[in-house]
Amino acid sequence: MLQGARQTVLNFPSAFLGGNRTQRIEFPFCCLIWRLQLPPLLLLGVTWHAVVGSLWRPSFQGNANFLHLSRNRSNPEQGYCERGARLVSSLDFWTLSSENLIAVLPTDPVKENYVRKVKNCVFSVAFPTPFQSRVRLVAVSKEVLEDILDLDLSVSETDDFIQLVSGGKIVFGSIPLAHRYGGHQFGIWADQLGDGRAHLIGIYMNRQGEKWELQLKGSGKTPYSRNGDGRAILRSSVREFLCSEALHYLGIPTSRAASLVVSDDVVWRDQFYNGNLAKERGAVVLRVAKSWFRIGSLEILTHYGELDLLRMLLDFIIQEYFPLVDVKEPNRYVDFFSIVVFETAQLIALWMSVGFAHGVCNTDNFSLLSITIDYGPFGFMEAYNPDFVPNTSDDERRYKIGNQANIGMFNLNKLLQAINPLLNPRQKQLATQILKEYPVLYYTRFRELFKAKLGLLGKNEGDDDLIAFLLHLMEKTEADFTMTFRQLSEITQSQLQELVIPQEFWALKMISKHRLFPAWVSQYLSRLKSNISDSDSERRKRMTAVNPRYVLKNWMAESAVQKAERNDFSEVHLLQQVLRHPFQKHSAAERAGYSSPTPSWARDLRVSCSS
Repeated sequence: MLQGARQTVLNFPSAFLGGNRTQRIEFPFCCLIWRLQLPPLLLLGVTWHAVVGSLWRPSFQGNANFLHLSRNRSNPEQGYCERGARLVSSLDFWTLSSENLIAVLPTDPVKENYVRKVKNCVFSVAFPTPFQSRVRLVAVSKEVLEDILDLDLSVSETDDFIQLVSGGKIVFGSIPLAHRYGGHQFGIWADQLGDGRAHLIGIYMNRQGEKWELQLKGSGKTPYSRNGDGRAILRSSVREFLCSEALHYLGIPTSRAASLVVSDDVVWRDQFYNGNLAKERGAVVLRVAKSWFRIGSLEILTHYGELDLLRMLLDFIIQEYFPLVDVKEPNRYVDFFSIVVFETAQLIALWMSVGFAHGVCNTDNFSLLSITIDYGPFGFMEAYNPDFVPNTSDDERRYKIGNQANIGMFNLNKLLQAINPLLNPRQKQLATQILKEYPVLYYTRFRELFKAKLGLLGKNEGDDDLIAFLLHLMEKTEADFTMTFRQLSEITQSQLQELVIPQEFWALKMISKHRLFPAWVSQYLSRLKSNISDSDSERRKRMTAVNPRYVLKNWMAESAVQKAERNDFSEVHLLQQVLRHPFQKHSAAERAGYSSPTPSWARDLRVSCSS
């Protein structure tokens, strides 16, 4: 009987990465029982130095937060002692510039702002549309303002700041731009997409010498607005503001959110596409990233045969954002591709390690810098379910959490197709081989992260089975993903051994009802004994540093949204505080129930693409 159950356990993980293995990519972690011999990394020839030089750091071993992917991180430590004296207290002394982009990349010769098909350019000049009503500040990120934008927090209290971040004012030297791109949406080519409600208002170079691109989301129509009104609403903007900052503090590469403002302008939305239009309020998020280029930025150029422009844009991207790739090197595009493949595998493994489902993993939402961008109907998995889909618009469940790694492979294949016209036959062969290694790269990082989540040190041939066994029990008992790992971080080995789980460990208590729980505990405790020079207190310390106590579950975001719609922004601010330190216990968060089971009112919450 136990043998039969064990066979079920060992075959289970195929579901974690999505469905029928005869139709999908074969990921080693999906089928741990096969004991596959992992092939060596076949990042051949010139591509190898690019990956190793930029990414393979000594901290890789045993560090669950490896690959904080530095290209979208600020560096406040550098020159930090001068911070206070160097923060700007007025926007009069603060400038942006678009020169870095438009001096090299062509802009649309048509300057009028109307919806149209655009060709032979990368950007269109497009100015934000100011709100017609009162605008109020909902929230700001002190860290983004001070550590990235060199702005004293007091600046956020000024009218100039409100005007800037709502699209009512353009900083001297800035030429607002809307980016032209295309993309595959839900697996189908969608042709021209582009920034339909976003304006890149300039690039800021901060005191560390870092360049950051500032983009307003929800700031009005552009040539790429299609049938949209160019606006974002408060509901979705609160979610984006909170989640982009939350992922950053979880150690996951992401765009950042500097501010959120709301107006009294009426915006009509059909939230669930069922014919029920409702009045909502227009809002704008000021987002910052090192770059907003995405896979679709290249796809649109290849699709329309604009190959000279494709080469120009790709060389610019390499020059600006991939410093370890030599832009004069004949194999530079293969080097570039190898890094994007590697970092995309790392990013998705990190998403999975915290139960994050992006919701809309289209190629136009996949950053070339492998950071998380374009927050829409995302969700953090609550009850463990590899088929979890946060987006009610995803009828085919294409972007369920267990399929994200497969989608990463699909998107990278579309990237390869986009750059293929620039490659010679040998380079195409190399790039194809690199893409084939994506499953190994993903699996390797996934395993590292989940071993760290369980406090496992060193290597043991049974580790894959141990992880798979636990995930199986979690699925069968519908245990909370976040709190199961967190409570394993907090419970002592002696408490586990007694198999009498205290009530405070409610997620573990759910799993303990499964008849195979004692067998898993026995295997786990036996494996912990093989940790060399370890103690139970050290194990718990390590595990609480990688297993968050708080993530932005949909019900938490919804609670904040409901209050914000009544102009009560207190829960937005509370969540900001809590999610800034997701690994630390927070008394106000405990009172709010953020580490408790999902409240009954929120069990049927849904989100959609309607924002």
